[in-house]
Amino acid sequence: MTFPHAHLLGIEPLSPADITAILDLAEDYVTLNRSATKHGDALAGLTQINMFFENSTRTQASFELAGKRLGADVMNMAMQASSLKKGETLIDTALTLNAMHPDLLVVRHPHSGAVDLLAQKVRCAVLNAGDGRHEHPTQALLDALTIRRAKGRLHRLTVAICGDIAHSRVARSNILLLGRMENRVRLIGPPTLMPAGIDAFGVEVYDDMRRGLEGADVVMMLRLQKERMDGGFIPSEREYYHRYGLDAEKLAHAKPDAIVMHPGPMNRGVEIDGEIADDINRSVIQDQVEMGVAVRMAAMDLLARNLRARRAAA
Repeated sequence: MTFPHAHLLGIEPLSPADITAILDLAEDYVTLNRSATKHGDALAGLTQINMFFENSTRTQASFELAGKRLGADVMNMAMQASSLKKGETLIDTALTLNAMHPDLLVVRHPHSGAVDLLAQKVRCAVLNAGDGRHEHPTQALLDALTIRRAKGRLHRLTVAICGDIAHSRVARSNILLLGRMENRVRLIGPPTLMPAGIDAFGVEVYDDMRRGLEGADVVMMLRLQKERMDGGFIPSEREYYHRYGLDAEKLAHAKPDAIVMHPGPMNRGVEIDGEIADDINRSVIQDQVEMGVAVRMAAMDLLARNLRARRAAA
């Protein structure tokens, strides 16, 4: 199994073979995580530092659990209370990290490109846990694994991504990955929540939820990212739910066996009806959480193999 990358900064550099390599290894880790022991040694002797400049519950917990299950020494740095508040630059932080000799660095940052900058300055493998509106690669990979397990394949599916596309790094990473794996991608949402230059994305765009969901195999809902909005993008949450919130009536336009996804955290009654979110026959939202740990284990395992190989050759 080969994975020719030093870092995981986004979906864009990944080939279909790279994506498949991560998902195939993640399948092994799903099995491990469901076993009685739940522990491996792929990261034994390595140090993993989690640096979250933005608050996160699911992603940080998932990366921490993934590292510990593979035997890494895991440290979480509280960046909100760090030296950055005292004026330290990102490059200063990188130099400090180099002095600590980490092996894996997991970074979430509010500014697009910040994780890439750190990757250029540190001497370890870097994983992007979300940077601004740019990318969230492991979320797209765990979504892909969830889809592949539910549908038996990851190609020639019709996937509807619904909601706040403009502010969503999850949407961007999923558009890239699903397109690369030869799926039909539809974006559904109000024009105010569509990014500029959407025509270049190779997707279909709908502002009518029912038309956009017609015949969909996968319905992926997105959170309204109000913290990234600086204007009146929607009239009200009530009106938004009426037009773009997923309920049973709208979901009936998708295929009868369509699955429902959401990256979390969910705003019930805004983006999705609570009964749909909890419907064990349609919703795979909890499966996404489980797949997240396995995918992050696989990504760190592959990067660690490359890191060890480079160090051995040096």
